Amino acid sequence: MPWSSFLIIFGCCAVSMYICRVLPAFAFAGKELPAGLVKALNYIPVAAFAALVANDLVSVEAFAAGLWPAMLPFAAAIPVVIVALKTKSLAICIIVGVACYALLLLI
Repeated sequence: MPWSSFLIIFGCCAVSMYICRVLPAFAFAGKELPAGLVKALNYIPVAAFAALVANDLVSVEAFAAGLWPAMLPFAAAIPVVIVALKTKSLAICIIVGVACYALLLLI
């Protein structure tokens, strides 16, 4: 790839990053957002975490290995959901999930 093509691609990426990340921060600095927008933005971390968890729970390869390997993440997720509802702590949920998964692997 010639340097001119690389610089064009790099420049387009830099401009896109600036427009998407830096410009909104400057545009909304010091301004109060509407309550509905703030409420909607509060769902972003929960949705991202749910997407990551769902991606790890459902695996086609695990079902090919048998029913128990496929159900192992779901069995470990049950105590995590209970802990999440009680404590609302992500750190405790991670610790409980890893511990439950490790214990189920030993069985």
